[in-house]
Amino acid sequence: MVAHLFCEPTTEVITSTKRILHIDMDSYYCSLEYRDNPELRGKPLVVGGSRERGVVASASYEARAFGIHSAMPSVTAKKKCPDLIFMPPRFDVYRAVSQQIREIFHEYTDLVEPLSLDEAYLDVTENKKGMPIATEIAEEIRAKIFATTGLTASAGCSYQKFLAKMASDQRKPNGLFVIRPSQAEAFMEALPIRKFHGIGPATTEKMKRLGIETGADLKQKTIEFLRGQFGKSGPYFYNLVRGIDEREVNPTRVRKSLGKEDTFPVDLSDFGDLRDSLLSLVEEVWNLLEKRDLHGRTATLKVKYADFEQITRSKSFRKPIETPAQLGETVVALLRSLFPLRTAIRLIGVTMSGFDLQAEDGKESDQLQLDL
Repeated sequence: MVAHLFCEPTTEVITSTKRILHIDMDSYYCSLEYRDNPELRGKPLVVGGSRERGVVASASYEARAFGIHSAMPSVTAKKKCPDLIFMPPRFDVYRAVSQQIREIFHEYTDLVEPLSLDEAYLDVTENKKGMPIATEIAEEIRAKIFATTGLTASAGCSYQKFLAKMASDQRKPNGLFVIRPSQAEAFMEALPIRKFHGIGPATTEKMKRLGIETGADLKQKTIEFLRGQFGKSGPYFYNLVRGIDEREVNPTRVRKSLGKEDTFPVDLSDFGDLRDSLLSLVEEVWNLLEKRDLHGRTATLKVKYADFEQITRSKSFRKPIETPAQLGETVVALLRSLFPLRTAIRLIGVTMSGFDLQAEDGKESDQLQLDL
């Protein structure tokens, strides 16, 4: 029996038509490193990067206590915690354990939409076990994951995807949280905009400039206002804060592209500075590709100049790009082709696309691209 390792089951039951779960492994990469290296348990640990360069792919909860988080430069992380342990990623292990976890999901439903190796949406409205209560399914799944892999998972239960995702963050690590239809609007109104899944830093800052800092502030804005400020995302925001999200759990959706960008505090024109920033983005993008098991053929460089003109340059290959070094060489060559610069650069980005659909096997990230 492993039930005693989990939080007390909730007594709340979702009674609406849809029953959606979001299952999210707790600090997945780091938890596997602790599992396979017991002598490291309790020590602050990150996966990815190194003491000298690179970025953090995943931070343990012990490391997060020092303010360390994913995508943080390794040098910064080391300054925050001199005793920080850096572990190289073992994506073969992460993928193999992820497959074990997905097999557990499919014992309950075939409507499984993976977001990455360590999280997924499940529609358990009509499930293979004939279980009517979503929270009981979530508890069984979490217990089976622990028994099979030795890892803990957090779960969110609700009647739609966005709220299920938000719910899974509420009791981390190793917890379960429910947002019922009757609770949705109050939950959304109290939520800081920066906590809305899918609203990134740029959109958050724009909303703050418009006086929108909480869900309650967002709810006061008309759909016309939001459409005028945020384009096609405006109606989505309008519905979201009212608990409306009609996206289905889609096990076959394929992502078209994945990328990262960086806006500089001051405009840059030195090739070396721009190259270093670009290579840091390459490492971040490669970590995301590995996490989602994606293999792309096209690399794209995005540049926004100081006068806000934006350009992209791309290069495609017949076969998927195989290493981060190949991706780095490709985008650095694209950057070099822009020199001499006509003016300084304020933003630089890296995107991968042209994914190998057969290799992906339907794996896709549903992270919303809403930084406007």
